[in-house]
Amino acid sequence: MRLDVDIRKTLRSGHRTFELRARFCAQGERVVVVGPSGAGKSMLLKALAGLLRPDAGHVRLDGETLFDAAQGIHRPPRERAVAYLFQDYALFPHLNVRQNIAFGAHKGWRNPAAAHASADVDRWLDAFGLREVAHQHPHELSGGQRQRTALARALVAQPRALLLDEPFAALDTELRASMRAELDALQRSLRVPMVLITHDPEDVRVFGEQVLRMDAGHMMEDIAHA
Repeated sequence: MRLDVDIRKTLRSGHRTFELRARFCAQGERVVVVGPSGAGKSMLLKALAGLLRPDAGHVRLDGETLFDAAQGIHRPPRERAVAYLFQDYALFPHLNVRQNIAFGAHKGWRNPAAAHASADVDRWLDAFGLREVAHQHPHELSGGQRQRTALARALVAQPRALLLDEPFAALDTELRASMRAELDALQRSLRVPMVLITHDPEDVRVFGEQVLRMDAGHMMEDIAHA
């Protein structure tokens, strides 16, 4: 993966102003953006996903322009072929596990049927050990099962990059360690490039092939390479 980013975005709320200024070129399969809460990490990830439109600059993935303010280009999220894993997983509460996963591969906004049949969905149910809970809804799942469901939904569409917003923050300490190891093994197996944002040094240690630092909305220099 080659990710070329040079963006600026200003947000105003009353008398407060926050400026995001991120400029970097990432290469490789594992990019970690680390910084304290409020540094602008989630804003950056949303800009990469197409969920937030910068005021200026560009975003290019593997040579393809996803955003360019000067040229008036802003590709919508579904045209970027990148998958976004929200911190709270953003599962649809009214859909069961099978439907949530199927939604990731489903074109349009109609909900998949409760007993949706798909070889791709079955593959990910088996890969994440979710077959036995395929009929259950998010509120009936453990934290680990919810994360696996969200990951399966992200991966079923075969994205060219995976964007992860503090993926372990909602888990307790023991589960965080096991899910971190699970994601590590999964990424090594699938070789799906990913950009992970975090404030946890352990995430940096495990996934930091290329590590970038953010503070107060500004992207700083690389601080480490694996």
